[in-house]
Amino acid sequence: MTVQQTPPGDLQSVPALLARNVARFGDRPAYREKEFGIWQSWTWTQAADEIRALAMGLMAQGLVPGDHMAIIGRNRPAHYWGMIAAQMCGAIPVPLYQDAVAEEMAYVLDHCGARFVLCGDQEQVDKVLEVEQTTGASARIIYTDARGLRKYDHANMASMADVQAQGRAGAATLGPRLDAIVAGLNYDSTCVMLYTSGTTGKPKGVVLSNRNIIETARNTADFDHLTEVEEIVAYLPMAWVGDFIFSMGQAMWSGFTVNCPEGAHTMMTDMREIGPTYFFAPPRVFETQLTSVMIRMEDASRLKRWLFKRGMAVAHRAGPALLDGKTVGLGDKLAYALGKVFVFGPLKNTLGLSRVRVGYTAGEAIGPEIFDFYRSLGINLKQLYGQTEASVFITQQPDGRCGPTRWACPAPASRSASATTERSITAAPAPSSNITRTPTAPRPPRTPRAGLPRAMRGSSRRRPVICASSTAPRTWAAWPTGRCSPPNMSRTS
Repeated sequence: MTVQQTPPGDLQSVPALLARNVARFGDRPAYREKEFGIWQSWTWTQAADEIRALAMGLMAQGLVPGDHMAIIGRNRPAHYWGMIAAQMCGAIPVPLYQDAVAEEMAYVLDHCGARFVLCGDQEQVDKVLEVEQTTGASARIIYTDARGLRKYDHANMASMADVQAQGRAGAATLGPRLDAIVAGLNYDSTCVMLYTSGTTGKPKGVVLSNRNIIETARNTADFDHLTEVEEIVAYLPMAWVGDFIFSMGQAMWSGFTVNCPEGAHTMMTDMREIGPTYFFAPPRVFETQLTSVMIRMEDASRLKRWLFKRGMAVAHRAGPALLDGKTVGLGDKLAYALGKVFVFGPLKNTLGLSRVRVGYTAGEAIGPEIFDFYRSLGINLKQLYGQTEASVFITQQPDGRCGPTRWACPAPASRSASATTERSITAAPAPSSNITRTPTAPRPPRTPRAGLPRAMRGSSRRRPVICASSTAPRTWAAWPTGRCSPPNMSRTS
């Protein structure tokens, strides 16, 4: 069952959101990238010009509506532009994991039938060429970084700069064709194709429409009051649905700035320089940061260890309550204010989290002590549970109701949704979209206890609950009013 709703005016595609952002936030920074230690910046107007030139160049290279274009590389503005440019041409972007080996890439490229591949650098080009030699398939290669590729055979490859130049040169004839394709995009047009992790077999190709992405972005942006002034750091794999929603969907809907670090080795330095206001990281990132802090404190002077210990005692006692707007004693309030000056403030600045207004973690269960540590510092860290087919968000923790043992409520329900996978069946509307799964053996009717491991069924302890329809074993039922899933369900597929 798919719930059809009225789209928000003319904003029925990512290219339409781009045009709106140019009109509304034209001179505001849209993308930043650090290269050779220097931050480069593009406004919405400049980014739109680059994307349009790339889209016309891809049309000149032979990209037609319905084609699939793979994107392989690290987080760079050019790669996000490539995904939007493909959509403007009526094609389907398929981001791949940067560290995927040739064998993994071969499966995805063959499965989606990619005719074009946007590669980040020589390493990715070499893997694509290896795949072509192994499978015999052929795809047009566009690369963004030309280093090391000068002596390669360019019969079937070109640099992104040359493709853009070709597009600008043919703007008189290519422009009207491009405008016609963009005007024909609607809520049901395919926005992106993402592959699941493949933990239970081969990865599944999940096709998400503009409806999925825009509705999810709109509802979750409203949920957390995201605006154009937010700053995010795009460092998660581009092939993961989480990065696509945060760095593409929500960025396009809210109009905020996407910052691409120079590399994994400069991540912490780049975060301190940018000071993100909206931040997402899996639990392992937060755990690594906390471990680093504790190790460094062990090597600190006795006075610093004493200040840290006393400050964190006050933080654990008063920090979460103050963050949730609750009242605390005057002594704790004054002690916490002093701690912000001498302990919490410098520590958050070192971690690059001093400006974070909203933070999320998902991917796996996070330890209660780790979660409490960051909230004690005054960081509004929350948990979510999601999956690729549901455009990330299924449950979220609202402000004022966060904690390692607090229940997470359903994410804001999407006004409409549709998603399809290869040979898939469609389920009932999930909070942000319909989800679909590859057919399996019929599931037995599940009650809140039936889906639990046998060893846990006799316990009276409150536990994670996913509700399902007893009359339709394959269908996820609508979430009951007032029912929520606990935060330790924070896992994405």
